[in-house]
Amino acid sequence: MAAPISEGTVPWPKADADRYTTAGYWAGRPLGDLLRESADRTPDATALVDGHLRLTYAELAARADSLALRLLGLGLVPGDRIVVQLANGWEFTVLTWACLRAGIVPVMALPAHRRLELAYLAAHSEAAAIAVPDRLRDFDHQALAHELGKEAPGPWHVLVAGDDIAPGSLDLRALCTPGADPAADRAGLDALAPAGRDVAVFLLSGGTTGLPKLIARTHDDYAYNARASAEASAVDHEAVYLVSLPAGHNFPLACPGILGTLLAGGQVVMLPSPEPVRAFATIAAEGVTHTAVVPAVAGRWLEHAEQHGAEQLGSLRVLQVGGSRLADELARRVRPVLGTTLQQVFGMAEGLLNFTRLDDPEEVICATQGRPMCRDDEVRLVDELDQDVPEGEPGSLLTRGPYTPRGYYRAAEHNKRAFTEDGWYRSGDICRRTPEGNLVVEGRDKDMINRGGEKVSAEEVENLVYELTDVGQVAAVAMPDATLGERVCLYVVAAPGRPAPTLEAIRAAMEKAGVARFKLPEHLVAVEELAATKVGKIDKKALRADIAARIGNGTP
Repeated sequence: MAAPISEGTVPWPKADADRYTTAGYWAGRPLGDLLRESADRTPDATALVDGHLRLTYAELAARADSLALRLLGLGLVPGDRIVVQLANGWEFTVLTWACLRAGIVPVMALPAHRRLELAYLAAHSEAAAIAVPDRLRDFDHQALAHELGKEAPGPWHVLVAGDDIAPGSLDLRALCTPGADPAADRAGLDALAPAGRDVAVFLLSGGTTGLPKLIARTHDDYAYNARASAEASAVDHEAVYLVSLPAGHNFPLACPGILGTLLAGGQVVMLPSPEPVRAFATIAAEGVTHTAVVPAVAGRWLEHAEQHGAEQLGSLRVLQVGGSRLADELARRVRPVLGTTLQQVFGMAEGLLNFTRLDDPEEVICATQGRPMCRDDEVRLVDELDQDVPEGEPGSLLTRGPYTPRGYYRAAEHNKRAFTEDGWYRSGDICRRTPEGNLVVEGRDKDMINRGGEKVSAEEVENLVYELTDVGQVAAVAMPDATLGERVCLYVVAAPGRPAPTLEAIRAAMEKAGVARFKLPEHLVAVEELAATKVGKIDKKALRADIAARIGNGTP
């Protein structure tokens, strides 16, 4: 039997929890109840659109309640964990709502994850189930899900969204059909409602040390995250929010994303990808008012609009851009080219969110990454000794607040490095603060590569490459890229007496190990020795400068 989640979480200090409750940030109610209230307010309004499927709030709530009870009927109990690796579709939203109602905790994996990541997430969370597509982009997710079950210590349920349901799998779509008595279903779940302080969802960190850490977000803090984000981006009952980034990410899930839009009574539109032709057509067809993209997607949308026009975007009021720093020159093109208001969003699944406000001057919107969402978000910019830097100077960002947890799940040793003794989270971002209180992101002080919004741990890549016998030393660093912001670059020293490995060989070995494709290196520099600091450590700063110079010279 899995250990109770409470044994692996780090609670907020009582004084802070009381303060956040008194201030009204924490409602003391589960997210499932709050979503049910939205359905009660406007039961006949459209809640969810996925292609030709349209669900009203009443229909969405009925499906979620029915699925929640069927999950419990499988033997899952409140507090159990389920790995969710679904593509953007109605099934993701119904399953998430169902989990929030039943007190089952979804572990938000990504469609790009493979055996290495999924096996770790299932084991670390002690999951009892997994939800996957049957196949996606020629990969058999269902077969892998069953392979993972061989390593599970207890019962293992494989829920599959698709047309090809293999023996031993459960048809997720069938489990989502409404029950015969929605009122009775609701009453049964209301009696099992989790508490506001219980964990609602596990998000994944973009951690620098190996595989991602689990971020335990409670019903109280995550509901506030979604509601306050909706307020900051003017998402209300008339909003139509397009989800085209992977829905398991914090950004499209609750900033305000799916949850913020549904809590506000708006309409959610699911789309498999942000590819501009289909995204623009969907925006026009559904009257989309809000959506979120990463800088690489924003660049593709700008390119497409300049070539084909932006007439299809007439309904779009707000384009949120986050995940990595948006170049100022791209930011300045959003309003004139796309005809919509840009909202920069700088935040992290660990909590703190910063938004440019919709009525900010254009210079603030285009040249900063916004300011904290909540007046009780605490932000410090510090030097290497954790001393506050002078105003206007860049420093490493530390934060605390009502939706920033105080530690990762079951990660006591890592928490000692990632959090200060008095609970400040070390984000790893280097920022400076303008006189008006807006943050400008200058870079990272952690060893992480941000590839189009997907965070890649350099250490994880290096550990995998070291398994090749031809490798003596390796360093993974961020390589500047005009489209994705950064790509993974390897500096490799061959093992004594061995030929330097090729990029193709390294990529093939990593794929065989079951690594997500976005982590695969895309450039290799063979060197006789790695640049080192005075104390003998690999000098990543020098290597990053070297690859940037090589690109600038046209000889990477």
